[in-house]
Amino acid sequence: MNALQQDMCQPEAENKIMVQTSRFGEIAVDPARVISMVSPFLGFPESMRFMLKSHGPNSPFMWLQSLDNPQLAFVVIRAALLDLQTKLEIPRQIAKHLQITSDHDKDILLILTIPKDNPREMTANLLGPIVLNSGKRLAAQVVLDPQKYDPCWRVFPSK
Repeated sequence: MNALQQDMCQPEAENKIMVQTSRFGEIAVDPARVISMVSPFLGFPESMRFMLKSHGPNSPFMWLQSLDNPQLAFVVIRAALLDLQTKLEIPRQIAKHLQITSDHDKDILLILTIPKDNPREMTANLLGPIVLNSGKRLAAQVVLDPQKYDPCWRVFPSK
């Protein structure tokens, strides 16, 4: 079980951070599960602490909920589930900055855009993935080469 899976089945801890969110109401967050951004998301400089919340049982989707901005939550999916983990070239300096020493420590999350009335038109942002050191709970959004990576990559190819 990797650290992302542990996030979703961690036993209750006594010293929780209580956060009021717009989507989930009040949630209790184990401080050991807080993900710290080493640099802010583009457009969201105030949000430096996040938590992962499962969308539901057996769902591949998760919510990356800001603990600093109750309105901010991204729907994400692990790149490995879309067979993209090894296809995304993460710069060495990012891995070093996140203190990633092996592939076991590294997880890549993709932000999804899911049209309300047509989920089959879902896209993943390959241009700006989130690289996570799952053991140290450090993360960064990385901007990759726009010539190689699509910000609106179709999860379900057109027929």
